[in-house]
Amino acid sequence: MKIIVSAGGTGGHIYPALAIINKFKEKEKDLEVLYIGTHNRMEKDIIPKENIKYESLEIYGFSKTNILRDIKNINLIRKAKKKCKKIMLDFKPDIVIGAGGYVTYPVISVASKLGIKTFIHEQNSIPGKSNLALAKKCSLIGVSFKESIDYFKNSNVFYSGNPCSENAINIKKADKTKLGFHNDKKLVIFVSGSLGSSSINSKVKDYLVNFNDNYEILYITGKNLYDNFVENEKFNKNIKIIPFYNNLSSLMKSADLVVTRAGASTISELVALNIPAIYIPSPYVANNHQYYNALAIKNAHAGEMIEEKDLNSEIIKNKINEILNDSNKINIMKENLKKLAIKNSSEKIYEKIKEII
Repeated sequence: MKIIVSAGGTGGHIYPALAIINKFKEKEKDLEVLYIGTHNRMEKDIIPKENIKYESLEIYGFSKTNILRDIKNINLIRKAKKKCKKIMLDFKPDIVIGAGGYVTYPVISVASKLGIKTFIHEQNSIPGKSNLALAKKCSLIGVSFKESIDYFKNSNVFYSGNPCSENAINIKKADKTKLGFHNDKKLVIFVSGSLGSSSINSKVKDYLVNFNDNYEILYITGKNLYDNFVENEKFNKNIKIIPFYNNLSSLMKSADLVVTRAGASTISELVALNIPAIYIPSPYVANNHQYYNALAIKNAHAGEMIEEKDLNSEIIKNKINEILNDSNKINIMKENLKKLAIKNSSEKIYEKIKEII
């Protein structure tokens, strides 16, 4: 069996793609995989390390403000489609899979035109532009949020969940005592992605400086924001500030509550791990999709949301205390998280794809 997989730009697209590839490797002993990504984004480094054949396309997202760059990009898309056609005619895939990012547009478009079966996976509750544009050309669509199904009317769409959550389930739980935390105290983890968020840091710093509660906090500032955050500050002994943690999923398994952005991969992991969270959606992303991701969780009574514009030290303190001091509220969240969890997402995707090829 031969598959072409395309996804790019962020881990939120790349890691679901890898989870799908790994499921196909498990099921198909004679599998051949070819990955098509960008020439300059993170997938170009991640994918070859997984011993997966990699082809790159020079292509960029449209800016709306830089007309000359967008005109150039139209020409690059034409070239990318021409390259994709040659790759597919040579490789002869049974299925072409797209997991998001603008690089998938020429890949799926060409596959559809050549009559090759196609599948796209949408991680966010509000679908990305590429996936919306490709929907009518696709043989099959999987979505991570039930709310997304309405955007793909007249398409062969199913609720697949997010396959990257399976990686989190299988990771060994970290021993929080090795970081100096105590098993008899509740742990709250703050994290805003590997780069962190200067806006969140500034809005909750007073809360940390004046902290005097009995639970413990691990605050992850982001790699480049740590020095400025801790400079000339002393924090309560129940608080640990670090710039980055390499295997966050393993540590989140030890958390009683997580305060985080609302990226699709983060949400899918927390749902799979059955960990209550307060989501602070980034207002700086396309289509405000993190807001709608967090809203879907809030509406399911499986988590809480604070918009960044409303965030301050008092609000975050009150919201954390409201959850940690109410065991009934925590239990309700956990029960609703169970209802949302799809723990065999990649298996479901594999089986659906096998039905169409």
